[in-house]
Amino acid sequence: MGYVAVKGGQEAIANAAELVEYYRLRAATPPIEIEQIRTQMRLLVDKVMGEGSLYAPDHAALAIKQNEGDVFEAAFVLRAYRATLNREFASEILNTREMFIRRRISAAFRDIPGGQILGPTRDYSHRLFDPALATETLHSVEAFLNAIDCKIDLAKIAQIPAYGKVIDLLQAEGLLLPRDNSDRRVADVTREALKFPCPRSASLQMMARAETGGLMCLGYSTMRGFAAGGHGTVGELRVGDVPVRVKDPRGRVRYLGKVTLTECEMVNSAKGSKRAANVPYLSVGYGLCFGQNETKAICMGMLDNSLREPNEANPANSQEFTLYHTEGVESYGFTNHLKLPHYVTFQSGLDNLRESMQRTLASYAGLTVEPAAK
Repeated sequence: MGYVAVKGGQEAIANAAELVEYYRLRAATPPIEIEQIRTQMRLLVDKVMGEGSLYAPDHAALAIKQNEGDVFEAAFVLRAYRATLNREFASEILNTREMFIRRRISAAFRDIPGGQILGPTRDYSHRLFDPALATETLHSVEAFLNAIDCKIDLAKIAQIPAYGKVIDLLQAEGLLLPRDNSDRRVADVTREALKFPCPRSASLQMMARAETGGLMCLGYSTMRGFAAGGHGTVGELRVGDVPVRVKDPRGRVRYLGKVTLTECEMVNSAKGSKRAANVPYLSVGYGLCFGQNETKAICMGMLDNSLREPNEANPANSQEFTLYHTEGVESYGFTNHLKLPHYVTFQSGLDNLRESMQRTLASYAGLTVEPAAK
């Protein structure tokens, strides 16, 4: 494509960057601290970490500050930084059954082993402005935290168990579709180009770092009839901390720390195998992403189910359509490249259009038009 340089070159670019900083700071308000963003905008940080494909809360908060809250730009910066890092180890497989639960619900069963744990959520709150936040002070924050501390029994926290999975109940009854273990390849979408049809590991990776709104758009389409599978049910949604371990060069498994994850298992109706085509089953769509991002995990589960029933007529059943068009960073980069100069290509198109119009009009008049000299 025929791009041309912007007049002024590096000086113009430096001026543009300076203006960006001016508009960010011109009100002369106190600078927002990285810790404030990380702790008080945790859901935004979680979203950027997911789309940036890097679990690094401080770096995500810095990217948010640098880009004035623009989630696309922040994820772009975080993913670019990620590309510069060395990979020293690959972790052991995470076991979400070890999760220290912050939130755990099931829409499929009212009573589940261990009980429903509502945890931190706005699902049951009124979507109304809270005027008190406009006058919030450090004193009011400390008073609130002190009141919460009085309600916490540290001895009971140490006794909180790890919870089994709700789908174990369905598995025990033989209601789940037998697993297809024919393709257990573990792809790495950050190092390998996608080739369709891609293994399930690749589609789950792509969705885990996809743009949440894009996933929601296609996930919603599955419920409105634009995909096989229809309306799924949240078998279990859990949010919590999961241990991360690596194996050192001597083969010893070392504990590194914990990451906060959201996991969702969506239950759908499914057809049996060809040998038992008339036997109805339930299938489980899976979603797992960084931080607390329940919308993404639910939509991942819905789309995981639909992608296992290929159908090019329905967007949500098409691997290529779903995985490419929910890739936020790439979509953002390509659509915004349209702001770059396209003078050469556009003028070439205009020349072709003018010639075509002249030939067409001349043909109506019975004349012959010589092609313009290049």
